[in-house]
Amino acid sequence: MRRIGPLVCLVTLLLPVAHLGEQSPPSAAEAGPVANKTSASTRAGYAGDEACQACHRVQSEAYIHTAHHLTSQLAGPSSILGTFGPGENGLRTANPALHFEMEAKDGAYFQTAIAGFPYMSVRAERMDVVVGSGHRAQTYLYWRGDQLFELPVSYWLEGSAGWVNSPGYQNGLANFGRTIPPRCLECHASFIQATALGTFDNHYDRASLVPGVACETCHGPGKEHIALHAPGSQAKTGQAILNPATFPRDRQIDLCALCHNGIERQQLGPAFSYVPGQPLANYLQPNPMDNTTRPDVHGNQVGLLKRSRCFLSSATMTCTTCHDVHAPERDAASYSGRCLQCHQVTGCGMYKTMGKQIATNCIDCHMPLLTTSAIVATRGDESIGTKIRTHWIKIYPKTVE
Repeated sequence: MRRIGPLVCLVTLLLPVAHLGEQSPPSAAEAGPVANKTSASTRAGYAGDEACQACHRVQSEAYIHTAHHLTSQLAGPSSILGTFGPGENGLRTANPALHFEMEAKDGAYFQTAIAGFPYMSVRAERMDVVVGSGHRAQTYLYWRGDQLFELPVSYWLEGSAGWVNSPGYQNGLANFGRTIPPRCLECHASFIQATALGTFDNHYDRASLVPGVACETCHGPGKEHIALHAPGSQAKTGQAILNPATFPRDRQIDLCALCHNGIERQQLGPAFSYVPGQPLANYLQPNPMDNTTRPDVHGNQVGLLKRSRCFLSSATMTCTTCHDVHAPERDAASYSGRCLQCHQVTGCGMYKTMGKQIATNCIDCHMPLLTTSAIVATRGDESIGTKIRTHWIKIYPKTVE
C-alpha cells in the first residue's frame, strides 16, 4: 500500500480530494463490518429469516436467490463481484492526477484513492457493506465509527464489466463523504437502528443491521406467529402473521410502492416504521414524478404501472400478477404468458407479419428497456448508462430508444 509523502501539500493543490487525509487500512482483526443476521430478534416481535425456514423451506430456499434478498450483504469474497487481480483492480478518472485501486488484504477489501506525481496513497477505506443484487452493478458502503458512507467506486456488470465511479459522483474527485440516510437503507436492508433523529443523519447501531430484504419486511413480525404454530399447536394456519395476498389491491400495491415508486417522496414517518397492509400515504407523500409527462424508469415501476391501460382496466391486477416475490426473476419472454391470459395473439397488430412467434415477445414490445437518467456512471472519459424495463405497458414505436 502506498503511503502519503512530503508532497501532500502539492497533492492538495493538484487534486480536489474530499476529506483528504492519511488513512491506514485496518487489518481483518480490527473493526470492520458488524451485523447480526439474527439481530431481527432484538427488534420487538421479529424473529429473523432462519426462524421461518423450518415451516417454509420451499419458499425460503428459492427466496435466498432473489434480488430482494441479495440487495445488500456484508462485504466478503462471496458478495463482492469486483475483481482484485493485477490489471483489473484499478479505475482511472478524468483527472490524470487521480486514480483508484481496489485491494484485498488480510480477508478484507479496500478502495484507495491515489494521487499526485509520483502517485501516492491519500486515502483508503474498507468495503463493509455491499449494496445491489449484482444483476447490473454493485456499490459499497463503509463504516466510520457509527456513521455509514458510500464509497466512490462501484462495480459495473453490464456490457464491459469493471470498476466505475459510483453513479452521481463527480468524475475526478475522491469523495468519501456521501452519507447514507435511513430512507436509503429502508429499501436495501430489513432493518437498522438509527441513533439520531434527523431524516438525513447517518448514525446507527452497527450491530442492528439486518442485510437484504427479509421475510418479515412483507409479512410483519413473526415471533408470535412462530410461538402459536409450535409443534402440537392447534392454531389455524396463518395466525398472527401478515399475508399480503389477502390485502386489498391498493394495499398490495402500496407494499411494493414503498421501494418501487421512486425516491423523490417526502417521508411522513421514520424509516422502518411502515406497516404492510396500511396506507402508504400515511408514511410517504405522493411521488411528484408521477405527474410528469415522461417519468424516469428507475425506481418508479409502480407509478408507471398505474398509467398502464392493463392496470386501469383491471380490478385485480397487482405487481404479483406477474412477479413471484419468492422466486428469482425469469427471462422477459416467460412473462408473455401473463399477457396472454387476457390478450389473444391474433389481436396483436404485428400478428400478420410476425405470426405466432410474437407470443413470446409481448414484453420487449410493450415494456421495452429504456435508458434511465438516474443511473449514470463514469470510467475515465467514458460515460456509462443503463437501461431498465419500463412498467408503463403500452404500444411503443419501433424506434423507441
